[in-house]
Amino acid sequence: MTPGGGVLAGVDGCKAGWIAVHREPGAPPSASVFATFEALLHALPDATIAVDMPIGLPDFSSRGGRGPEALVRPLLGARQSSVFAIPSRAALYADTGNFTTVEAWYAAHRRASEVAMTTSNPPRGVSIQAFGIFSKIREIDQLLIARPDLRGRIFESHPEVAFCRLNDGTAMILPKKIKGAINPAGMEERKALLSRQGYDKTFLDQAPPKGAAGDDFLDAAAMMLIAGRIASGEARPSPDPPLADRFGIQIAIWA
Repeated sequence: MTPGGGVLAGVDGCKAGWIAVHREPGAPPSASVFATFEALLHALPDATIAVDMPIGLPDFSSRGGRGPEALVRPLLGARQSSVFAIPSRAALYADTGNFTTVEAWYAAHRRASEVAMTTSNPPRGVSIQAFGIFSKIREIDQLLIARPDLRGRIFESHPEVAFCRLNDGTAMILPKKIKGAINPAGMEERKALLSRQGYDKTFLDQAPPKGAAGDDFLDAAAMMLIAGRIASGEARPSPDPPLADRFGIQIAIWA
């Protein structure tokens, strides 16, 4: 596996919190699940991290999202629906409660959509898919606001953009999931690419850690390769140069 310098970590959200595929220099990779992003940072205090989660939130959302989304979607062909628009910061923080019922969850989604409609042009609400990761977006956002020192080693990426970049600019042909269920053929397509990039197939074929799904595991594995590209100076942001939100947090998808 091509060295990227220092500790590398690829991270994706999962049911139990966050899954990281990480490695020390010269060592084989390993996979771990952490309940919180802060716990992940504590366990990997010096790692360069590429994470599949939007970083940097706009005050106002334009057509196509924050900016990076519109730039990377054309690269992905049939996989471009995996890149969805993120609404304004106000919409993301419209309701930060812990929802104990389905009714409360949908009510919070409606509130977020109402705020999103007033802070976007053209006006649009919040997709269920995007709303489902709001709490994880806020988790990273709050850490980067409170600790500016983290901004130089936590970078946003996206699995399908990563797979495309690692595949010499050609997007994956098959989806990872079909109607919410794992697509074995799509998983094998990605495992073959990751193997060509240096992963041992037995590592990729292992069961994911408890609390994470198989696609989360492969996405984190791809993110670790992007972390290596970032550490070595090979990765490029979209847009280049990156944008920034009002806190000075970088807005770009790296790959």
